[in-house]
Amino acid sequence: MTLLSRRNFAAGLAALSLAACSGGADGNAAFILDARADETLAQLYENYPSARDLSEKAAGMLIMPVVTEAGFIAGAAYGKGVLRINGATVDYYTMLKGNFGFQIGGQQYAHVLFFMTEDALADFRNGDGWSAGAGVEFATLQGGDGVRADTTTSRSPVVAVVFGQAGLRAEATLEGTKYSRIVP
Repeated sequence: MTLLSRRNFAAGLAALSLAACSGGADGNAAFILDARADETLAQLYENYPSARDLSEKAAGMLIMPVVTEAGFIAGAAYGKGVLRINGATVDYYTMLKGNFGFQIGGQQYAHVLFFMTEDALADFRNGDGWSAGAGVEFATLQGGDGVRADTTTSRSPVVAVVFGQAGLRAEATLEGTKYSRIVP
């Protein structure tokens, strides 16, 4: 088996695994995504109470309740979530990430993107898909203490909080992640 076909096999296996974990769309998909987003925010606020300060200052939040990531040399991640403005769901999104390099394993995690400015929120909503990259600052989670967002982070247009990691994988990043609006 050549290295190229091994890569294709690994990428196909990762994509198939992610598709199996993502669940199908049915008439209750929006209701289920909203309920999962509520649970995710409750968990975030319970474990990291200072995250509530970020949400009160944010122009909007993208809540991704479950992201499944797997890889063996080639990897991928997939999840569905909701965009909320002033506490109300306004849109639904998918996220997709692909990467290549030394990696093995899988994990699930949740993340919330806090859009700290109206411009950042508008760029996200008006773009043809949106990719997380250099403009995203990661807030540090500190146990029961909360989310530590220093002065640099709190001035960033987008603050990402990744939490609830479970699985056998060393890291969860959002670089190179593409978000696209969907109709559930």
